[in-house]
Amino acid sequence: MNPEPRFSAQAGQRWLAEDPLLPAPAAARGCGAELIVPGPGGAPAAATCEHWRGRPGSLELAFGAAVRFQLTVQAAPEVSPDALDRLLSAWRDHLAGVPGTGAADTAAVIARPSRAISEPATLLRRGFACSTVLAARRARRPGSRAAATDPGVQVRRAELADLGTVTRLGLQVIRFDAHFGTLVERPDTAGALRRDAASALAGSDPWIWLAERDGIPVGLLYAHPPERARWVAPMVRLAPVAYVDLMYIQPEERGRGTGHALVGHLHQKASAAGIAVMLLHYQLLNPLAGPFWSSQGYRPLWNIWELRPADTIR
Repeated sequence: MNPEPRFSAQAGQRWLAEDPLLPAPAAARGCGAELIVPGPGGAPAAATCEHWRGRPGSLELAFGAAVRFQLTVQAAPEVSPDALDRLLSAWRDHLAGVPGTGAADTAAVIARPSRAISEPATLLRRGFACSTVLAARRARRPGSRAAATDPGVQVRRAELADLGTVTRLGLQVIRFDAHFGTLVERPDTAGALRRDAASALAGSDPWIWLAERDGIPVGLLYAHPPERARWVAPMVRLAPVAYVDLMYIQPEERGRGTGHALVGHLHQKASAAGIAVMLLHYQLLNPLAGPFWSSQGYRPLWNIWELRPADTIR
């Protein structure tokens, strides 16, 4: 039995009222387990659990645990603390019967709307930590005034000949964010990143830009156009969606407008392409990410909560 259709109409209205960028509830992929508990006033709260295992050699393995169990709440954008607590208990019991959930490289993951402010206390009490934010920026009209940047910085689109530079700078993003506990550089991460970048750069219109000072690359912005951002598009109501995958500025360049210059090129490209919403993830504990992306017009849409290993839900 799929619980989602019973809730979608009412839940969709609540989601829209909570945040106009939240998508309408949709059927989530799951493992088949029925996670349904009583909610306020007797109305049920429901969730599905998806089991995900990273493909060996894939770049996705750098962005979290190798095996992830994701809970998707179907009932509403914000559930009562009691209903959420019951759902987490049901999920814990479900995971207790799944082999391998105690392995170190596993995680229990739940994405919740950033404006669902009644939920964090329950998630913290059950052992989860908010590790990552999915932030959104609605497109602005073409011709919007760009931020002032250092005239000594030149931004150009990367080419296939820049593959080594794109890989090197992209790897610096993963290494920096690994300090905050979610990303991890694995033995094959560099190779996976190189293959991913090579595929993008071989296309006719790669959304990859390099910032250069005196001809030396000092910054990278690697984004996904809509055809490569389908995996994240369901997280937002509007379409089409593009996604910022990696951005890195050399330490000596930070605070000089280099990041603004790169993002300005991205936003011009997105505007010309008719993009409705730009999305990106940033590490919540990264002291540089939140302030910078806020200054570029991005705001939190989803908070990603995580617990490792997956079988340690309190």
